[in-house]
Amino acid sequence: MAFAEHMFVVTGGPGSGKSSLIKAMAERGFRTMPEAGRAIIQDQVRIDGPALPWADRAMFAELMLGWELRSYQEAVASDVPVLMDRGIPDVVGYLTLCNLPVPAHIEAAAEIYPYNKQVFLAPYWDAIFTQDTERKQDRQEAEATGMIMAETYTRLGYQIVELPLVGIEQRAEFMADRLRAMSRNS
Repeated sequence: MAFAEHMFVVTGGPGSGKSSLIKAMAERGFRTMPEAGRAIIQDQVRIDGPALPWADRAMFAELMLGWELRSYQEAVASDVPVLMDRGIPDVVGYLTLCNLPVPAHIEAAAEIYPYNKQVFLAPYWDAIFTQDTERKQDRQEAEATGMIMAETYTRLGYQIVELPLVGIEQRAEFMADRLRAMSRNS
């Protein structure tokens, strides 16, 4: 698989600090792409739609795939590094977590649309985990999600870079340092 060197995924379980890190990186001037799940949930609740993780997980996954494909197409055209709040393999991981079959077209999408070989994983962190109206997973599911995402990306040939359990500014500096080192080595 040829990797898209300028597209960096941040993955992990819910409540692990991914979106906060992406926001901090945007404030540092990095180009970012938003997470699909929360936006889909908000839209589906607003329209009383069925594609919710607590209603129809398979349909929710299909909408996430569509969102991630659109984000991929936008990011791949960029000539600067882009930080992705999750990626297409997250849809595979989500279905695996839910004990649902992974349709061939979703597995194919994860293979056909690659990101940078190094994927940043925000591990489960009890100190910052919270639930809200869109994030209804409990601590056990949040931790399992992070582990499934690591397994999924590894199976697909990616290398996991675990983010440290430190404050958001230190995490952002860790990521910025890694990105600078990768750009010097390429």
